[in-house]
Amino acid sequence: MDEQRETLQRIVSTLANKNDEIHNFIDILNNTIKNVQVNSSSAISELDEEFDRLYSVLYEMSGTMANTIRQEAAHKIQALQDQLSQCHNALESSEELLELATQSLDIKDPVEFLKAGREIKDRVTVASAFRLSLKPEVSDSMTHLMVDFSMERHMLQAMKFLPVPRAPEIDVAASVVADNCITVSWGMPEEDSRIDHFVLEYRKTNFGGLPRVKDEQHWEVIDNIKATEYTILGLKFDKKYVNVRVKACNKAVAGEYSDPATLETKAFVFSLDSTSSHLNLKVEDTYVEWDPTGGKGQLKIKGKENKSSGQNLLLKSNRRSGTLSPKRTSVGPPARGSRDRFVGESYTVLGDTTIESGQHYWEVKAQKDCKSYSVGVTYRNLGKFDQLGKTSSSWCIHINNWLQTILSAKHSNKTKTLDVPVPDRVGVYCDFDGGQLSFYNANSKELLYTFRTKFTQPLLPGFMTWCGGLTVSTGLQVPSAVSMVQKSENRLSGSTNSLNNIAY
Repeated sequence: MDEQRETLQRIVSTLANKNDEIHNFIDILNNTIKNVQVNSSSAISELDEEFDRLYSVLYEMSGTMANTIRQEAAHKIQALQDQLSQCHNALESSEELLELATQSLDIKDPVEFLKAGREIKDRVTVASAFRLSLKPEVSDSMTHLMVDFSMERHMLQAMKFLPVPRAPEIDVAASVVADNCITVSWGMPEEDSRIDHFVLEYRKTNFGGLPRVKDEQHWEVIDNIKATEYTILGLKFDKKYVNVRVKACNKAVAGEYSDPATLETKAFVFSLDSTSSHLNLKVEDTYVEWDPTGGKGQLKIKGKENKSSGQNLLLKSNRRSGTLSPKRTSVGPPARGSRDRFVGESYTVLGDTTIESGQHYWEVKAQKDCKSYSVGVTYRNLGKFDQLGKTSSSWCIHINNWLQTILSAKHSNKTKTLDVPVPDRVGVYCDFDGGQLSFYNANSKELLYTFRTKFTQPLLPGFMTWCGGLTVSTGLQVPSAVSMVQKSENRLSGSTNSLNNIAY
């Protein structure tokens, strides 16, 4: 019966997952149909704009060339009209001479006749009619301004859509996720010398299957990539996966996107638990700041908090801090079973997510004027008056910036001063299964100190600050440099120290 129930539960789970995949695929199809409609309308509009620009060029060229013909015609007509005017003047002068010569033929006196003959001869010699060219200065032909558009017409008739680059193929095996960076590699299905550049898009997601259409973040775009590999730097891995896709572009058009690839981005993500932090601490997600006025008005009886006052303050704190994320669990059971706030001199705030296995890393940066702070881990049972490092269930390094700067490691109320420079940013490495808690200079990745122990209960990140503030960076992978140092440390034998122990 139990076996059949388990089998049926697996079938139900399989069917539910398949239905979820089909629903997602339906969303993809509907979104694709919508995109086809939008993109086709956009393509037609762009085509109309291109033809309008072509018409505009042709119209402009037609006007320019027609104007040239008109100017040439006006020049020829003017030349011919000038020549015609000269002909009319010459003809008028010639007709006068002809009439005078005809009249001279009737003169009877020989002397007068000879005189008239010489005068007419002289005038004929200089007459414009005999110097006038009887050939038109210009021709009536306009053939030198004719055009042949046969080649252009053939080019227009041969016009086709530009070749679109094929979709690249992402090489998941060659793509690397490390040090909060993602290196994506891809290739073209066939050689294409016309490719000018690539466009890479990525987005974070908590779903490991095909990219979802609904409830997803927008794609981040990286343009003008010249190679077939690109590294996205400085990411915060606050989601489980990253979807990536690539498209190729030539000088004129972009191709289709590649099939999206999903890369896993493992990292430890947590926020600070404002519901149990000391009232003198102002807590916002991953930032904590000491506030000397935060505890005023808190009623105490013999060193202990008044319950009703504590409840009212807790309600105010809940309103201030907002609702906890459903993906996180508050420290301890909710409601009546939740832990008390830290009080007294325990200016402490814990992370809201436990460490129960694996290797994790986060970083802490203190304000420049921060006078005193601690960074470490603790079991859940840290008392409300307890300070980090002063119990057998907590481990930390402490930085004191009063008269002189002192860096020390603390555990079980034992302190070891560390003779190393104090970094402005501390990296915390926790190997739960290997029983190691190491602190690093987050900038140089220099090892500051390592606790070696056996963790027997889930751990919580812990922070203490007084007269200053701390910024916590989560969503970080264990840096490669830290992993190398840890491997080197693990190979060293006999490297124990006075603060290492087995904690139960």
